[in-house]
Amino acid sequence: MKTAIIVVGSVIGVVVLIFAVMALIGSQLPSAHTASRSILLRQQRANVYAVIRDFKSAPAWRNDVKSIEVTETPGQKLRFIEHGSDDVSYEVVEDVPNQRIVTRILNTDLGYSGQWTYELTDENGGTRVKITEDGEVSNVLFRFMSRYVFGHTSTMESYLTALAEKFGETATPQ
Repeated sequence: MKTAIIVVGSVIGVVVLIFAVMALIGSQLPSAHTASRSILLRQQRANVYAVIRDFKSAPAWRNDVKSIEVTETPGQKLRFIEHGSDDVSYEVVEDVPNQRIVTRILNTDLGYSGQWTYELTDENGGTRVKITEDGEVSNVLFRFMSRYVFGHTSTMESYLTALAEKFGETATPQ
């Protein structure tokens, strides 16, 4: 019995120590970051823009999103909520048809925030889709994980890969 208590206590101590080290390292990292990824699609810009801009239909081609609620109020910016592992609320900050869309996270309690800028440019008879994330990770543990475990670009890469598959193409985000 005494040995079991020592083993359990030691395991708990090691776990607490690991989280403390992760929090310490995370607290030393900058909270803000900028990261980009892009793909080249053999599609016209208007077609790519239409798919990206049709937020409500995204669950049909994005496996990380269960559903999306879109709110369009006259005189206000378009807003939508992505229901997935978290419910994340967004606002469309800028929308230049066939060229650029900027979405911003509205939630303040996720441990992260920021915006994505989608840029569409003509390239080699197709469309280059570039996403730039200007993010901030306020939670020090999540900051550690974002930097060293899954990276700042993993969500962009998943999105771009799914977008390519939507058009029947394969692409490796760069």
